[in-house]
Amino acid sequence: MTQFCLPDLGEGLQEAEIVAWHVSEGDHVVVDQPLVSVETEKAVVEIPSPQAGHIARLLARAGERVKVGGPLLTFEEGPHAEAVTVVGELERATPPQSFSHRVAARIARAAPAVRTRAANIGVDLSQVTGTGPDGVITLADVNKAVARPEPTASEALRGARRTMAINMARAGREVVHATLHDQADVDAWSAVEDVTVRLVRALIAGCTAEPSLNASFDAQALLVHRHQSIDLGLAIDSPDGLFVPVLRDVARSSPGNWRRQIDAAKKAVADRSLTPADLRDPTITLSNFGTIAGLHANLIIMPPQVAIIGAGRLIHHPVRPDPAHVSHRTLPVSLTFDHRAITGGEAARFLRALIADLERTA
Repeated sequence: MTQFCLPDLGEGLQEAEIVAWHVSEGDHVVVDQPLVSVETEKAVVEIPSPQAGHIARLLARAGERVKVGGPLLTFEEGPHAEAVTVVGELERATPPQSFSHRVAARIARAAPAVRTRAANIGVDLSQVTGTGPDGVITLADVNKAVARPEPTASEALRGARRTMAINMARAGREVVHATLHDQADVDAWSAVEDVTVRLVRALIAGCTAEPSLNASFDAQALLVHRHQSIDLGLAIDSPDGLFVPVLRDVARSSPGNWRRQIDAAKKAVADRSLTPADLRDPTITLSNFGTIAGLHANLIIMPPQVAIIGAGRLIHHPVRPDPAHVSHRTLPVSLTFDHRAITGGEAARFLRALIADLERTA
């Protein structure tokens, strides 16, 4: 038998979690046919078959973590291993498919993102009727199949939630967090202002005024590296956990392009089509948590970054000093910085420039 092991997925990744198998023992596969979906650093990657042949044995279960170079499956050897369907001789009756092959064919009518979503929420695709073209199973079909189960007291963290737990523990050990809170008077904004786009523009203004916050910190060498481009990590909430796709080089782009990138990032999070490259090496992060709730927050920095900006819920606040107690719309903002690499003065100057840009009328 020939053993197939987890290949090097790049990005310096050392292991991956099995999300869903797309083949079963005894199946015949062809070159580049999807074998298994794995999750690594929050991205789901589909691994294709390196050869044609029959699957002898699956060596890892869904939910199991496998190190790079660890065994995934074995292929059969000998004449049976390379058996293929005979083309021609149409007069010969086609033997009835086994139940397992009928199920596999049905599951195959679902995109990788749909299979991944089904595996994450425990939906058996063989029991789902597809409503897409030619019976294709859609995300809506999967979501309708079962209500999301309530977590049990002993539920193990998997996928993005497991990665988040590991990363947050690392950040808590390594980073010296300090936070500044303030608010921007945005009463002059239009009723349809794109808040996230305005925050991106304001963050760029902050980095222009104080480039030290768009940086990485090497704790071992005590070295601060200031980045030439702003690769903005955008924190996005989802039922499967927190994802931070990266908008590349935003300072050299435009508001219209930012909006398109933001929408594409949200869609990629929803259908789990993010790749490791989409999540790699942000230089500074933005969290617009106010779209859900909250005014201010003490946010968590993921090293080697040195800063994260948070925006709270828009509120009306009295203008001071004003005897008439007139209130304006205000946007609470929070800046958390790594005090090992950033001084309070640098953080305050960054925040001042960010607020000044938010308070501009256009």
